[in-house]
Amino acid sequence: MFLKTKSKLRPQIIINPESDKGRTGKRWQQIKEALRSFFREFRYEFTEKPCHATEISRTAIKDGTELIVGIGGDGTMNEIANGFFEGDRIINPDTSLGVVPSGTGSDFSRSLLIPLSYRKALELIAQVPSRTIDAGRVKFMDHEGRICERYFLNISDFGIGGEVVRHMRLNQMKRKKSSYLLSTLATFLHYKNKRLRISVDGRELPEEEYMIGAIANGRIFGKGMKIAPEARLDDGLFDVVLIKGMKILEFLRNVRRVYAGTHLSHPKIEFLRGTRVEVTPAEEQKGGVLIEVDGEQVGQAPVVFEMLPGCIPVKANL
Repeated sequence: MFLKTKSKLRPQIIINPESDKGRTGKRWQQIKEALRSFFREFRYEFTEKPCHATEISRTAIKDGTELIVGIGGDGTMNEIANGFFEGDRIINPDTSLGVVPSGTGSDFSRSLLIPLSYRKALELIAQVPSRTIDAGRVKFMDHEGRICERYFLNISDFGIGGEVVRHMRLNQMKRKKSSYLLSTLATFLHYKNKRLRISVDGRELPEEEYMIGAIANGRIFGKGMKIAPEARLDDGLFDVVLIKGMKILEFLRNVRRVYAGTHLSHPKIEFLRGTRVEVTPAEEQKGGVLIEVDGEQVGQAPVVFEMLPGCIPVKANL
């Protein structure tokens, strides 16, 4: 049942028309009509370049907007969330984020229990109160050797995840079809496990070779993989899932467990919780260790992940 009265909030709508392989732009008129069912007034703007959603979001928050609604995939939501910050601080702790899933994966919205229907998602945004969730801050080295900082809502990882995302982006540029699982298998053919030094809240782990390490705020990544099935977005802790070196056949035997979220008991998986994770390549490690943040490949290790508890209000059924 839809709302009888419209929300008095005047949200800023940020649309990535290229998300979901361009389908978001094509169905914008239907989404716009649905918006009119739930909000008396709203402003909207389309993204036109990388990080444009961050600029739009930050400007709107500084102008006093109380609700930012993103229409796109995980990458769009990540850009919008980065606009909530300036420097090391949140701009306005009372500004809320609304999520309308319209991406190829939309894994973050699954952790928030947001309906995939854009009309039902908008109804939820207009109806439910805001709930505060955690965010992560990641400090890493970009491909030019500069130290960078970025925030994330769902999951960041190091190792094969970044190389899989790079493989997928190259295929998209060449207009080739590629799922996350197929890209993972293709990347496995030339991937070499990374020898790393890792500490969690100051606890030094033995130097090991790792396939991937996921620093999880949300539960799901890679278009449905429940990499951190016990993670909560509002508990003030990262779920740290470290998968030690596996061969492709061993991975294939266990990939169903990752989708089902039953893999944490595997002997090559270490599971911890913490608020600060530091990852440094071992001295003998050759080649970069790529970093992926909410589905975007942004740089490489050394990297530090820091928990920012209860900093972003969202419209969700948590």
